[in-house]
Amino acid sequence: MHCINNMNRIASGLIIASCVFYSCTSRSGEIPPVHGQQTDSLLQDTIVRPEVKPVDKKLTAEQIQITKDLLYDQYTLDDIYPYKDTTRQFQWDKIKEQLALLENIQLQPSTWAILQNYKNRNGEAPLVRSFKRNAYGRVADTLGIERYQSVPLYLLTDTLVPERYGQDGELTRFIENGEKFIKAEPVFTGDEWMIPKKYVKVIGDTVVFNKAIFIDRHNQNITSLERSGKGQWVVRSMNPSTTGRHLPPYAQETPLGMFVLQEKKVKMVFLKDGSKETGGYAPYASRFTDGAYIHGVPVNAPRKTQIEYSPSLGTTPRSHMCVRNATSHAKFIYDWAPVNETIIFVLE
Repeated sequence: MHCINNMNRIASGLIIASCVFYSCTSRSGEIPPVHGQQTDSLLQDTIVRPEVKPVDKKLTAEQIQITKDLLYDQYTLDDIYPYKDTTRQFQWDKIKEQLALLENIQLQPSTWAILQNYKNRNGEAPLVRSFKRNAYGRVADTLGIERYQSVPLYLLTDTLVPERYGQDGELTRFIENGEKFIKAEPVFTGDEWMIPKKYVKVIGDTVVFNKAIFIDRHNQNITSLERSGKGQWVVRSMNPSTTGRHLPPYAQETPLGMFVLQEKKVKMVFLKDGSKETGGYAPYASRFTDGAYIHGVPVNAPRKTQIEYSPSLGTTPRSHMCVRNATSHAKFIYDWAPVNETIIFVLE
């Protein structure tokens, strides 16, 4: 009995010592919490990690997908179609290249602008450093851009004499504002330039270019496309057209480039060559550069009623700079394409 009592006392002492040991070590924090306990989870939840935004990768021409869902289906041409003893076509490879460019320049937020000097309304551009006389007897820069209706582009290091000319209607990225000049990048011309403010119309940073019209000078056709998703474009029309011809001093070629649709006229009245007398009108005219409009079949005075179609469409250049279409197709473009939000590409 004495042994049992001693054993009980020893057991009781071990229990008490054990309680004291755990109590002390718990208060001192010498024993770390077990991995995976709530303490670790709470600590992890309180760590704030910066949000990583995905970077939009630039598209290649091969990644552009073109499907067809026509909104205008009259006089529609095939991808490749007969012309005299040969064939003509829509240059989808070139079109895809330009659509990729159009999407890629919009990946980063930008303030967009348009170069403007229609009929020299903002003042005749100063002479560039090096110039020549072109086939029309007019001053042009060494790359062939005429002084008339154009915009002077100055080097970033010299705003006294312009280096070259930018075309009226050219899509331009606004970069930096100044007192008399802005720094900007015309997309088709390329590079950064100083441009007098009076020649630049800022259209803002909320504009999205989801509609594009392609004019092919070589094949004499026109197609309109609408963006349906990243890299995805839908053909809305595929038609014959007639571009400007080289016939100095009045008729000249439709200029190559990348332009913004600038204005519309239900009737664009034109004058007889070398005269101030009205020669007639072109219906449903959409202007994109200089005096170049996408319009319907011209109506020569004294006739007043519209003409729907001409057998000369899709054959050889015969306009003064404009792009002639079937009148109903010109009306489709007029209704479908918004001003300041539609890009016109002129290809060779």
